[in-house]
Amino acid sequence: MTTLYQNAHSPERVAINARKYLDLVIVAIATIPALALGAPVLGYLVGAAAWFVQRALQAFDRRQTANIDDSLRRAGIRTFEAFGRIWLLAGAIVLAAVVGTHKDGLTAALVICLAYSVAFVIRLMSGPPQA
Repeated sequence: MTTLYQNAHSPERVAINARKYLDLVIVAIATIPALALGAPVLGYLVGAAAWFVQRALQAFDRRQTANIDDSLRRAGIRTFEAFGRIWLLAGAIVLAAVVGTHKDGLTAALVICLAYSVAFVIRLMSGPPQA
């Protein structure tokens, strides 16, 4: 018989949790090579910061709406929040381009696109959501 602690810290569970945050890890690790190769600093930092903020908002929303019993209401709130996060990311790209240069905006867009692509692949590989 396994304890709750053993179950929560099993290798399979740890791998699933690590995979869930892989997009954040990749954005953080890619910072040094990207900047060393000449990516605009402002654009990279704005794109990375926007991605981290939107992921924090997503986690906060999931925790706040998890206890809502009405599935239609929960879906509505989560959809509204998801569109808000999209606008946050789009605003970050525009902000980088306006405050910096067009290259900063392009860099922010590429960082966000890379992070989103990784997160999307993770969601596809994770299978259907849990009930």
